[in-house]
Amino acid sequence: MRIAVIGAGNVGGALTRGLTRTGHAVTVTATDPDHASALADQTGASAAATAADAVESAQAVIIAVPHTATAGLAGELSGAVTGKVVIDATNPVGDQPGRSAVTDRSAAEHLQDALPGAHVVKAFNTVFAANQADPVVHGVALDGFYAGDHEPAKQTVRDLLAGLGYRPVDAGPLSAALSLEHLALLNISLNARHGWAWRDGWKLVGPTD
Repeated sequence: MRIAVIGAGNVGGALTRGLTRTGHAVTVTATDPDHASALADQTGASAAATAADAVESAQAVIIAVPHTATAGLAGELSGAVTGKVVIDATNPVGDQPGRSAVTDRSAAEHLQDALPGAHVVKAFNTVFAANQADPVVHGVALDGFYAGDHEPAKQTVRDLLAGLGYRPVDAGPLSAALSLEHLALLNISLNARHGWAWRDGWKLVGPTD
């Protein structure tokens, strides 16, 4: 699959490494073009000068930038992602660990509002960057939660998660992204409070399929 990764930081870098390792054609872009070029050289991905260039031929687009940058990015990409799967991997971190910058609606829903022609799916946000390229902790595959309103787009994301080594878990419609963001923020708070190593992850125990 042709995938654009917007952001070359910890999250974008981990996902680029995982996706190229599993055979996807990845184009990465970043605010600093040198960061995107360095990541492309390390992983075998391609680098694009702008986000619009990166998504032009992509079938799926992963947003891996700070939440504060998503509004401006959406303005840049609005027309370019019509009909495409847009995966929101961001978390709306507030002014304190564990506190959200949004209230009654998720960051993913706001992103969908800003990209009305795209099919936004929330995914990858509940796993720390340290585990995203290889989501196995102590021999256990982490759960890859995802949420969205467009079933074909969700199936695309499910396949990506499974290919990377997650156990995909369908959390429901895009409105469920609020719960997924809170799940991520809780884990951020736990690691900050207890001085953990930012390597743990969520696993739902009990389902058999």
